[in-house]
Amino acid sequence: MRVIVTGGTGMIGRALVADLAKDGHDVVVLTRNPAKADDLPKGARALAWDAQTANGWDHEADGAGAIVNLAGESIAGEGFLPSRWTPARKRRILESRVNAGKAVVDAITRASNKPAVLVQSSAVGYYGTQALDDTRDLTEDAPAGNDFLADVCQQWEASTQAVESMGVRRAVARTGVVLTLDGGVLPKLALPFHFFAGGPIGSGKQAFPWIHIHDEVKALRFLIENQNAWGPYNLSAPNVVTNAQFAKALGKAMGRPSFIPTPGIAFKLGFGELAELLLLKGQRAVPARLQQQGYQFTFPEAASALEDLY
Repeated sequence: MRVIVTGGTGMIGRALVADLAKDGHDVVVLTRNPAKADDLPKGARALAWDAQTANGWDHEADGAGAIVNLAGESIAGEGFLPSRWTPARKRRILESRVNAGKAVVDAITRASNKPAVLVQSSAVGYYGTQALDDTRDLTEDAPAGNDFLADVCQQWEASTQAVESMGVRRAVARTGVVLTLDGGVLPKLALPFHFFAGGPIGSGKQAFPWIHIHDEVKALRFLIENQNAWGPYNLSAPNVVTNAQFAKALGKAMGRPSFIPTPGIAFKLGFGELAELLLLKGQRAVPARLQQQGYQFTFPEAASALEDLY
């Protein structure tokens, strides 16, 4: 099966591409910088695109088995420390996602033989953030939030909705915090633990929706291959923890103490709105639809996930 992956050089994309290629699929990685994709596994190939149109790659969509749209500028930034959300960065975060979605729709529109499925990336930020004393689980039928990330997720998801009217099955992957040592949030959270100064962030009561990279890839494969998979799915582990509980599990996995809290005000002063939405608040997103359809998590508990990684 030919699978097209946008954002295939990112953290999730690389893991998914490697998994698909290992199983013998023809994987096409769309990237604005093919030089970044020179280490793709056997069976995967890079193709340049402008992340805005179908020009130069639309022929690959014709007869493809699946398209997985992961493209979008990093929410936290590319450096080791998060980058503040300036108006310009917020615009790029949104436009990079919406433009990539429009390009995918354009390619599918041009295809005589439509792809069987489109897996559209999103995030649990779709639901906004919950108050610290709100312990309700958020399933896929929970309403959208009204903050910046919620708005981005809504527009991101809507950017490819038109393919459904073309007869293409579409599944939306609302992903939580992906745990891997190859990038993302975990190495940043683990840094103070290396210096025996780890602990909860802020109150520690905020929900922390997480998923091991192995389950992230396996769940994306589930959405690709399960013909009954359509609509939104929360890609987050079933056992949501608070930030304090996660810090305790992380410290144990690393063999480090986990009782030194980081004051929330320090993050607010340093990173502004980004800290508020990504670090100091959260959402208890649970994978109701995945589990209803028979998906079995390899790592349902944060402790076992972190022990595996460390």
